[in-house]
Amino acid sequence: MTMSLDTKAKLACLYAGGVWGLFWIPLRALEDAGLHGLWVTAVYFLVPTICLLPVTVWRWHYVRKGGAQLQLTAMLSGGALLLYSTSIVFTDVVRAMLLFYLTPVWATILARVLLGDAITLSRLVAMAMAVAGMLTIFGLGVRFPVPQNAGDWMGVGSGMLWAVAMVRIRKDNSHSATDLTIGFFLWSFVFSAAVALVLAPQQMPNVAQTMPALPLLLVFMAFLVLPGTYASLWGPKYLSPGVVGLLFMTEIVVGAISVAILADEPFGVRELSGVILIAGASLLEPLQALYRPRVRRV
Repeated sequence: MTMSLDTKAKLACLYAGGVWGLFWIPLRALEDAGLHGLWVTAVYFLVPTICLLPVTVWRWHYVRKGGAQLQLTAMLSGGALLLYSTSIVFTDVVRAMLLFYLTPVWATILARVLLGDAITLSRLVAMAMAVAGMLTIFGLGVRFPVPQNAGDWMGVGSGMLWAVAMVRIRKDNSHSATDLTIGFFLWSFVFSAAVALVLAPQQMPNVAQTMPALPLLLVFMAFLVLPGTYASLWGPKYLSPGVVGLLFMTEIVVGAISVAILADEPFGVRELSGVILIAGASLLEPLQALYRPRVRRV
């Protein structure tokens, strides 16, 4: 059976979210190697930028043709990634993820105002499930997820920037996901390196300091981060930004489980309940889309 473009785009976003749920692992490896928090992100983004140099040369004509609009979208998405990755360093991994994933709220509002997308009942139900899941993981009735430090606010800001970028990708879907991926990492590196040079110039790492984490970083880039980034910039071209935000929430599911296993953070009934709610929110609309054609055939 041939999948529709819509289904492929949804699967791409689900996959991308899962990949980003493991995004914290090489970041923490660089931090454990002794790198300053601001330089962690600069080194992290330098690796894919270098890896993509041959592709950049090959696609240069199309990158130039994309002009300022392509670069603005890449800058917004790259800035969102910078804020998000830095928030992981300066706050708890799960807190960073949850605050970032207010994205469906911002994206749904922006898509309604700028693209005229309808806010359906199923979308509202999915967002309610997602928020309930996030509150459950945080500790409903114990800790309300209000940003409490700089890392938390970076998580909120990254979600807002990502929502704007998704609206732009949807509004002008003529840009190649390959060219967006190139710009995504390039601007992430430029922004992170600039911040690190201004705020922590004396903490610049040397090659020897980064070597212990380099093998893990290269494996993650080759097999997860680069294809996951491409999927995260290709899928949104064909979907409502609000749907994209919900689909990407598979990151919380993968992230919460991987943090519990690898970082020995708590994962009990409360966390499992939150994960189930968030997974349900992410899968609600895709499952509805699969069910509708069957109903019509009957």
